[in-house]
Amino acid sequence: MSVKAKYQPVLNLGEELGIKDGNVTEENGVLKVKGEAQNQYEKNLIWDKIKEIGGESPSDIKANITVGDTSVYARHTVKSGESLSKIAKHYYGDPMKYKQIFEANTNVLKNPDVIHPDQVLVIPNL
Repeated sequence: MSVKAKYQPVLNLGEELGIKDGNVTEENGVLKVKGEAQNQYEKNLIWDKIKEIGGESPSDIKANITVGDTSVYARHTVKSGESLSKIAKHYYGDPMKYKQIFEANTNVLKNPDVIHPDQVLVIPNL
């Protein structure tokens, strides 16, 4: 199996996320991946996928993923049935961090218990 085939799920995720300026080359059995994620959350998703396939310190892939918007961790469009605690659990693994999301969005939200579908929320860097 070629190294590119091995890491194809990483490349697919990059396309799905819309990684900008993507460039993939293979040199001496090492896959070189370069591109720009929209935010840190998307960069983390790419790295998680790389580690899932290649382990904690893979030697057959080198990735240079930069971040376009470092002012936020992510931006999230609210879907029906979501709550700030559910969103916090998704991004941070801790539903109690909903307070930080609320504080970062007081320009949009007046009450942490009231959010609406299609609102775009800033998910702050912690």
